[in-house]
Amino acid sequence: MLEAMGFAVERHAVPADVVAACGMKSAINLVIRERFGCGGGPVIALNAHGDVVPPGLGWTSDPYGAEIRDGWMIGRGAAVSKSDFATYAYALKALKENPAGLTGQVELHFTYDEETGGAIGPEWLLAQGISRPDFAISAGFSYAITTAHNGCLHLEVECVGKSAHAARPETGYDALHAATDVMAALYELRKSYAGQRSAIAGIDHPTLVIGLIEGGINTNVVPDNVKLRIDRRIIPDENPEQVEHDLVEFIRKAAEAHPTIRVRTRRIILARPFVPLPGQEKLVAAIQVAAARVLGETIAPQGSPLYTDARHYSAAGVPTVLYGAGPRSMLEANAHRADERIKLDDVHKATEIVAAALHQLLRAH
Repeated sequence: MLEAMGFAVERHAVPADVVAACGMKSAINLVIRERFGCGGGPVIALNAHGDVVPPGLGWTSDPYGAEIRDGWMIGRGAAVSKSDFATYAYALKALKENPAGLTGQVELHFTYDEETGGAIGPEWLLAQGISRPDFAISAGFSYAITTAHNGCLHLEVECVGKSAHAARPETGYDALHAATDVMAALYELRKSYAGQRSAIAGIDHPTLVIGLIEGGINTNVVPDNVKLRIDRRIIPDENPEQVEHDLVEFIRKAAEAHPTIRVRTRRIILARPFVPLPGQEKLVAAIQVAAARVLGETIAPQGSPLYTDARHYSAAGVPTVLYGAGPRSMLEANAHRADERIKLDDVHKATEIVAAALHQLLRAH
């Protein structure tokens, strides 16, 4: 589809062993580069991801049907963040058709592993030297410019006991009993997070969710193995390594009441928070000028409780913001929920704003 729009598309396949280490089957990152002028000027990368979380329950239409209802497109990934494939591609197409006075390069980075951490998407593109941008814009929503966001720790907790017949439970070591006590302690711990406020507008406090549980053998067997997966959001004010250390130690102490149970923890992801860098203000200013004209309102920079691929650009020293197609909030978009949706008018407006901001940045040089 991108080639049909007139773009030269580079396909960067990630080696199989690297893909497997991230728990995926395959990954091919797409890169498009459009050079304007005779040389010089900034390189600006636009990154969106095409991978999605599973649909879950409660949909009123086909999660992959892209049904349009009352001006909204309904579908998994419509808002997060397939819509910005269109936003960024058509914004770049507009510049390509009107290149006069522009100097620099715009790149599209379309990747497919954000929901598993982005290690073989943007992080891999930057580490391999495939791209060296001066600025980056990552997928976001239309009515705010995100300049900081949370990090995230995904931690697996495994409780290992000993199976036994349910008629003689005292002859086994009940891993589920221990896991239940650990979960109860974690739910108490997360109540304390409400008092740990972030100094960044738009970000409240750390959060903790036990998102996955698996284990047991059969109804009539004492469970010998139970695994939990924890999502712990890390606010920019925290140290990620300290957060991980403290949580692992908390789990160890919570399991001490079950000395016959072995408790192991394993890091799945430790995503550092996205924090502002010098130069970010240039992106903010350009987007604000364009948004004021298109939306008729001033949109403010703010933080977000999400964690995204934007952090990989920031970690590489690239000034970055999140901006793209979407409504005013994750709840309005039903992000990661049933009937995820995007307002088509917001897609059109965001495309015009991104194109105008890029135009300003490339002309300013």
